[in-house]
Amino acid sequence: MSTERATKKQQQLLEFVEGFIREQGYGPSYREVMSALGYKSVSTVAVHIDGLIAKGFLRRGDNTARSLEVVGRSEAPAEAKSALKLFEKYLAGDITASQRQTLLEALSILGLERERQHIEAKKELA
Repeated sequence: MSTERATKKQQQLLEFVEGFIREQGYGPSYREVMSALGYKSVSTVAVHIDGLIAKGFLRRGDNTARSLEVVGRSEAPAEAKSALKLFEKYLAGDITASQRQTLLEALSILGLERERQHIEAKKELA
């Protein structure tokens, strides 16, 4: 991956692509990106995606539609692995209050707000 940083708009697009792939299991179409990020044309999406490919953040898997792949983020950071272990304990109902707070903080740091809100909502119901 290049040492060049993504622009703010490229970072926003990259985060959208990552989330879309995580939720759907395949890459978004350029039109889906356009619609989700409020761009006026597909060519704007293409410019940002080409920039992210040139910088090494994205790649096209096999030159077919929906083949975008995020590069260099397949290995989860240590914080994510530890949050995942705590989340598994949480699901099993075997977590202390302090571990629960650590989990909430880790999910927030990792940008997993929906998951964090779900856990907080469950506590309110209990």
